[in-house]
Amino acid sequence: MADHYIALTRKYRPKSFEDIVSQGHVSQTIQNAIRDGRLSHAYLFCGPRGVGKTTMARVLARTINGIEEDVDSETITHNLDIIEIDAASNNSVDDIRLLRETVIIPPSRSAYKVYIIDEVHMLSKQAFNALLKTLEEPPAYVVFIFATTEPHKILPTILSRCQRFDFKRISVEEIRNRLRSICDMESINIDDASLHQIARKADGSLRDALGLLDQAIALCGNDIQAPHLMASLNMIGIDRLFETIDFIHNKDHASVLQMIHTLMAEGYDIQEYLTELLLHLRNLFVAKQVHDLALIEGTSELRDAYQKQSVLFSSDDLLRMMHIVVQSQQQLKESQQPRVHFEVTMIKLVSMERSDSLASLLLSLQELKNQSTTPSKGVAEEKKVISPSTNLTTETHRKSGNVTSNDSSFKTVASPTKSQPSQGSGSDEMFGTPAIYKGEVHNDNTGSTSLSYTGAGIIEGSLALAVTELPHNVKNTTLVLDDLQKNWERFLEYTRAQIPEIVFFSLNRTTLIDLRFGLVTMECLDPFSFKLLEEHQKTVSALLSTYHEIELTVKFQLKTDDHPTGSVDPYTRFKEMVKNDPKLRLIVDLFGAELEY
Repeated sequence: MADHYIALTRKYRPKSFEDIVSQGHVSQTIQNAIRDGRLSHAYLFCGPRGVGKTTMARVLARTINGIEEDVDSETITHNLDIIEIDAASNNSVDDIRLLRETVIIPPSRSAYKVYIIDEVHMLSKQAFNALLKTLEEPPAYVVFIFATTEPHKILPTILSRCQRFDFKRISVEEIRNRLRSICDMESINIDDASLHQIARKADGSLRDALGLLDQAIALCGNDIQAPHLMASLNMIGIDRLFETIDFIHNKDHASVLQMIHTLMAEGYDIQEYLTELLLHLRNLFVAKQVHDLALIEGTSELRDAYQKQSVLFSSDDLLRMMHIVVQSQQQLKESQQPRVHFEVTMIKLVSMERSDSLASLLLSLQELKNQSTTPSKGVAEEKKVISPSTNLTTETHRKSGNVTSNDSSFKTVASPTKSQPSQGSGSDEMFGTPAIYKGEVHNDNTGSTSLSYTGAGIIEGSLALAVTELPHNVKNTTLVLDDLQKNWERFLEYTRAQIPEIVFFSLNRTTLIDLRFGLVTMECLDPFSFKLLEEHQKTVSALLSTYHEIELTVKFQLKTDDHPTGSVDPYTRFKEMVKNDPKLRLIVDLFGAELEY
């Protein structure tokens, strides 16, 4: 009978801290704790699968109990003082109760009694709670070591009682070096390309890499070469990915469809192919962005190949292609026709417009737009810059349709263009008439024009304005505060039927204070009127603008009390209001109103 074969993952399991790959930060910390006598009663090892969490726990148990290295890493658990528990199948409260009963029994032959609980996140909440007290105050000879791939599922009360160590994913280069040393010890001839493919497919797990190497030896024998390995393990070859990118660059639909047919006939998994293609596009993007190609895992020849192919696409194109592949991966899971979905994705990549052609198209459109919007010679409209000063002097080049020297008054509107809608258009109904400014033009003998104006709109900063004629619905007059005061009674009668009665009475009791740049300031006598009119400010502004046929904005302010706060009682203040306000006095006389005080 042939000797019993032991898998590489079991045969080459590390027996010392030095043999553990890529977890030096954990090994060094634990060795220092053992040397200084600062060993913790509970450890939590977190990290991806196959990075050495359980192996580290066994090495720690071996070290603190002084077990010789000639003892196998698996038979070490036959020691009665080292108990290894699988929490995936022993996750109930009864299992933890049994553990609590055995904890009180001292170690038989060793210094410590070590409990290694693998996949500890699988314990139920009740089991965790049952473990709390024992975990916090165990006997001096007990050491708990927990291993998990999902630490976020562990109760915070458990986490706070452990020293946590996070294991990192093992790099492709470190896995490749470890595989090379094992192949040398096993007298296996394997090329670098095969080692790289195995290490990359392991995705940071040394255990997975050893399993793939074991399978490759069984398929290929003692001489492993990349082409034979790819065919045997049904792995996506890097050459096929480079070929696919060339098809996409050449917009070769036929070759891409034929490639898909070959993949499906050979039994490749679509999701795996898209994953490899996404990684390939990522490497092309990195090769285009950085000069140091250390971010690309692979041999120097492979990195040079990535850099050479990356010049075929822009960075934007590569980003868009990665986005298409990521979307396809997500949608493929729910697709009822995976092959058709895969074909559509690849055709999208082939048919995608390149960013350089889109940039040229946008540039041509911009040039065409500039040509269409450029005014012809002699037709350019005259521009003026209006600043919030009382008088403005500017050079005026008279054109047809503009203001002449004998114009008595005019208005200015903000930056008019040919596309600006005329008065009465839909845009005026939606946004209101533009802010306007009135004034008088004065000519002197120097050929310059002096403008004196009264504002009917608020000037914000320095605006480019054009001089145009007045619209038919705006009076050719300069509106000042005196005009508002003279027409105030008639305006009130105009508004009476259009606003609520209480608003009308409140407005009737206001006082006109100021008119500046189209902003009308009114003063209210009491807080009630002020609050009420503030709520109807837009309505009053619209009525005032319509009545005077000019854009006006109303601002209300509360009258300042001449007496210091608290110096006059409310009753006296009410009597003064009745005395000073004839409208309020009439209400008091008619209805006998009195202040409740």
